[in-house]
Amino acid sequence: MSKNNIVLIGMPTSGKSTVGVILAKLLGMDFIDSDLVIQKKAGRKLAQIIADEGLEGFLRIEEDVCCSIEAENTVIATGGSVVYGATAMEHFKSIGRVVYLKIDYETLEARLHHAKQRGVVLRPGQSKKDLYDERTVLYEKYADIVISEEGKGIEETVASLKEALS
Repeated sequence: MSKNNIVLIGMPTSGKSTVGVILAKLLGMDFIDSDLVIQKKAGRKLAQIIADEGLEGFLRIEEDVCCSIEAENTVIATGGSVVYGATAMEHFKSIGRVVYLKIDYETLEARLHHAKQRGVVLRPGQSKKDLYDERTVLYEKYADIVISEEGKGIEETVASLKEALS
């Protein structure tokens, strides 16, 4: 399998799915949203999987599903928690370039409401700031390309990403 995929990682609400769809259209690529693949395989919404299986159970399911994604010439939008799965991230790095869509904490705070209903992996007692600080290190560790979204709309983010990929 060639390494011609683009894998988007980042915090919830960073626009991975939205940017991914637009980028795929512009580049003539396919698009996969790993959260939707997880929901389809599990037959449940993300929040329900977390409620039924617990956080660790959800993370195992997410990693298994992400490791099973085989694609060519595809933009893959991942769930924000995918970076907790080292095997999944190694798989994604082996099939594509990993792009971190970086938002600042203030943007996350302004955008992310109802984290539990969205299926965001938050440990008991973990604040959004704790989550942001914990994940930022992992996103930077796995990223081949970092695209800052600070002060940019979706179109500007897509343009920056397209430029970085060329």
